[in-house]
Amino acid sequence: MNQTIETEIKHSTMIKAPIEQVFDAITTAEGLDKWFTNGAVVDRRSGGEIKFRWTNERGMVSGGIIEDGGPVLEVEEPNRFVFQWHPDKNTYATTVEITFQSVEKGTLVSIREYGFHDTQAGREAFMGCATGWGEALTLLKFYVEHGITY
Repeated sequence: MNQTIETEIKHSTMIKAPIEQVFDAITTAEGLDKWFTNGAVVDRRSGGEIKFRWTNERGMVSGGIIEDGGPVLEVEEPNRFVFQWHPDKNTYATTVEITFQSVEKGTLVSIREYGFHDTQAGREAFMGCATGWGEALTLLKFYVEHGITY
């Protein structure tokens, strides 16, 4: 059995919008497809499933289609959304926890991802996701605050 990396990915950003709007932009297929994916599927309930799909039509991938996803573990609308996916290998999943907090100027969104295997491939996936979640929160902010779609 592989050891997991002790370090976790953590990112946060403040978005000038109501919590429900930000929650929907991340936890619905329609919301995700506006700023992040092409053909996402989200069953937004504990025990449901989330499926991300990226194509090269938005320049997110080069050549072909990338798909990943997994079970939705927890939903506390509009404050928390937890799911698993397979950013390293299909043989194990990492856990992504997204929390939403109403603040004076909008919504604070925080992402925490953990469970990467302590292997060369796991460390590479960790670094890719650490960079990717920062980019994703920036794209989300631009979409929600300014209506800029990707």
